[in-house]
Amino acid sequence: MRVQKAENVNKALEFITSRGVKLTNIGPEDIVDGDLKLMLGMIWTLILRFTIADISEEGLSAKEGLLLWCQRKTAPYDEVNVQDFTYSWTDGLALCALIHRHRPDLLDWHSLNLADRHGNTRLAFKVAEQHLGIPQLFEVEDLCDSKPPDERSVMTYIASFFHAFSSMDQAETVSRRVEKFAELMQTVWLSKNDYERRMRALLSEIHDMLEDWSTSNFSIMPTSRAPSPSTSRSPQPEISAALQTYYALKEHSAAFQLYKQTKKRDWVSEKSDLAMLFSNVQTKLKTYGLREYIPPPGLSIGDAEAEWTGLLAAEAQRSRGINAQIREVKENLRRKFATVANDFERRVRDITAEISALDGPLEEQQIAIESIQQHLEPLRAILDRITIAEDECRLANIEENDYTVFTREDLEFEYALVTGAVAKKFQFIDNQIVARNMTNLTPAQLEQFEGTFRYFDKDESNTLSVSEMSAALASLGIVYSDDDMNVIHDELVQAYGALTFEAFINLMVDITEDQTSSEQLRDAFRGIAGDKPFVTDLDLKVAMLPPGAIEYLREAMPLMRTNGTTNGHQLDEGARAYDYETWLDRVFD
Repeated sequence: MRVQKAENVNKALEFITSRGVKLTNIGPEDIVDGDLKLMLGMIWTLILRFTIADISEEGLSAKEGLLLWCQRKTAPYDEVNVQDFTYSWTDGLALCALIHRHRPDLLDWHSLNLADRHGNTRLAFKVAEQHLGIPQLFEVEDLCDSKPPDERSVMTYIASFFHAFSSMDQAETVSRRVEKFAELMQTVWLSKNDYERRMRALLSEIHDMLEDWSTSNFSIMPTSRAPSPSTSRSPQPEISAALQTYYALKEHSAAFQLYKQTKKRDWVSEKSDLAMLFSNVQTKLKTYGLREYIPPPGLSIGDAEAEWTGLLAAEAQRSRGINAQIREVKENLRRKFATVANDFERRVRDITAEISALDGPLEEQQIAIESIQQHLEPLRAILDRITIAEDECRLANIEENDYTVFTREDLEFEYALVTGAVAKKFQFIDNQIVARNMTNLTPAQLEQFEGTFRYFDKDESNTLSVSEMSAALASLGIVYSDDDMNVIHDELVQAYGALTFEAFINLMVDITEDQTSSEQLRDAFRGIAGDKPFVTDLDLKVAMLPPGAIEYLREAMPLMRTNGTTNGHQLDEGARAYDYETWLDRVFD
């Protein structure tokens, strides 16, 4: 039997040796003979090999690693200070701390009595055995009262806690790994959903904008009303269809610029953010070795770039379309103004030519000039049309016009000129008819009187005021007192309605028939000149002639050539001598 026992023990020892356990000074016979000391040594070796040796913490040995593990687990508990595997465990608090750290549901740390060493140890043994499957290897007194407790026994018992909780830690690690992966996938899922939602919204907005542009009508005002035309002149123009189209085009252009400064910039930012978000998702998936993200059809970055390229092309087309139509409207407004302006100028030129070509009997010329006056009436309406056309060009910001060289002001000036010319021509013909009927005046007298009337008719109204009549008569050598002059003027106004040319000529007929002759005028000038054959500026002023009469006589009478003396009469230095005799000879031919 002994041999059989030895063989059985030997097989066990061979197995232990095959597991890398080195047995020293022990054989099958020692175990069969019951050598307790050698057997306990072998058991400790097995405990070290299979229970403690595989404990490792930061590369330390089994004992040191197990101690470090205990220190870290109990670090949050101020009442526990693990320094060894002997006295550090005698109060039971270290064991309770290990249990509470991993399974706080098994005991209430704060209800422990820190002074009850045996009670704390007993509680820890009980909880470990009942709930953790750790058998109680020694009695409470062996741990609490031994001085010191058996280190190997304590290490063996604590190692059971390490293995029990390490499996729990491993389960927690697995849970954390799964939790971390789930969180990763959730963030990726949220990012993908955010990307798809925002990309879909961006592409939808771009699509809606392109759709709106494709159906928009540039001739319809998009938002605001057209500005009011000019209020500085009348008549006020009705806003033409061309100008309404121009306003609509400008509103479309302003709306397009506003879109580029607001909505498009938002799109550019969103497009950049989506590209960054997509890149971040792909980077995160690649970092964890996960399959790359492929967006749904129509939502990829390439799809966005293609849509963006279409948007840029549509923007260019819309900008060109708006600008081309604005240029076309402006060109039409230029042509419209040029057409009516050039036609107006041609009509004015034709009327001027008709006035210049007037000839023949005075009555026929009078009829012709009346016909020309009737032709002037339609020109006023045309000038109003020109004003409206120019207003439209101004409101359309048109500053140049290659189709005409005329402006409204130019044409108004020409219209005023031709209107005045027609009125003057009519007055001239009428005056000529009046003068022709004055058979008791010589042609020279008629010419003199007409020239005098025209000279003093400063405002070209074909009438003379009291002062103008007084100056005109004085220039002819006829002087009346102010009272007499007022009486004569009032009588003429009462008879003719105003001191017209006809009234002046009739007055001169009455005066010349009663008072004035060539000899009478010569005697009058000799009296002014002091019997000199000439008069000077001083003579005329001394005679108290009106300034207007003096000015007229200076222009009408020829100057005499002098060398300081004239016919024996001495002249002051710088004085001018006027030959009234020669002038009267010309007047009274």
